[in-house]
Amino acid sequence: MSVDVLLGLQWGDEGKGKIVDVITSNYDIVARFQGGPNAGHTLIFNGSKHVLHTIPSGIFHDNIQNLIGNGVVVDPVILAKEIENVTNFGVNCVDKLYVSRKAHLILPTHRLIDAASEKAKGKSKIGSTLKGIGPSYMDKTGRNGLRIGDIELKNFQSKYEQLVKKHKQILNFYSFEYDLNSLEEKWFNAIDVLNKLTFVDGEHFIQQAIKRGKKVLAEGAQGTLLDIDFGTYPYVTSSNTTCAGACTGLGIAPNQIRDVFGIFKAYCTRVGSGPFPTEQLNDEGKKMQEVGKEFGATTGRERRCGWIDLPALKYAVQINGVTKLIMMKADVLSGFENIKVGTGYNYKGNKIFHLPYSINNGELKPFYKDFCSWEEDIDNLDDINQIPMELDEYIKFLEKELEVPIAIVSVGPDRKQTLIKEEFF
Repeated sequence: MSVDVLLGLQWGDEGKGKIVDVITSNYDIVARFQGGPNAGHTLIFNGSKHVLHTIPSGIFHDNIQNLIGNGVVVDPVILAKEIENVTNFGVNCVDKLYVSRKAHLILPTHRLIDAASEKAKGKSKIGSTLKGIGPSYMDKTGRNGLRIGDIELKNFQSKYEQLVKKHKQILNFYSFEYDLNSLEEKWFNAIDVLNKLTFVDGEHFIQQAIKRGKKVLAEGAQGTLLDIDFGTYPYVTSSNTTCAGACTGLGIAPNQIRDVFGIFKAYCTRVGSGPFPTEQLNDEGKKMQEVGKEFGATTGRERRCGWIDLPALKYAVQINGVTKLIMMKADVLSGFENIKVGTGYNYKGNKIFHLPYSINNGELKPFYKDFCSWEEDIDNLDDINQIPMELDEYIKFLEKELEVPIAIVSVGPDRKQTLIKEEFF
């Protein structure tokens, strides 16, 4: 069998965790392929809410293996807390959770460097979650990092101390005050928790599963517009959030990818700094934020809200090779006076319909196409054929423009509030 990839098409927070949870029963393995604990995948079912930061979103399903791939950076403290929370819910992580030996570790000093660097940027800060993710990836590309597999080595402690020594020199440069001892105690206690999990050679684990006919779902974090190469640089994350990241983050070949599921909200949100052409700093944006409960699952920060940006969405669909689309939070737009779609930009005196090199300079302004909204609440629908005519027209317009079918429409946060077309699988 081959691998299906599920990823976000906007600036993250699209609802990937929910959809992974909904479709996991069709797979044997769910594998996270990039990012770190800045991800916040929210799952709601049976009246309970769960937020996962590192553990793949298939963990609550029986007989499903969950892999943290080599492209992920792991904070042992956060992962240990997650394991505790999931275990308290009655899930045996030890039997179902695997970690690639090539995944990199986030050290306490990575978090300190992150905080020091962001503080030094002042008003130019990029909106880091201060989880140490950027510095960890910097050590990875700088060939200095510690990996999960190093935990098994006899010289792990000395390798750790050598890297911390380098980090202290960086912190001295920033003149940043810190207390490392308390952080280290928690970190090494968490390492003991990780040692109870099964460490694997991730690429071998996945390839052998494919040979045995197992179905694999690769789960992305953040969103395409936060990709280190193709996002709104420099206001991006530190990893490849696109479909290509699944290949490097799990050790799979491009021709092993079958379907690419692209998730987007019926509107658009962004957390932190960075350009957002269709942002609505008005009552409409405020209503999206309030009705959609747009507050970060990881940071609690308010999400900026606005209309769908069609050129940006087309761009994300194209560079990921999306085969099926999933629209989230359609219920949030119920009762709006009307709905807008940003169809292009006025850019340097010209009309353009693509995402240009930079949208950071303020020279770009979107223009819109209006649609009628739907008055009725749709959160109790259980069949996609029941959706209001106005929503159906909105969906058909997006399908035509994006040239990809919308196969799932989410009408609420719960597992059950998911309308799936029969042809999805």
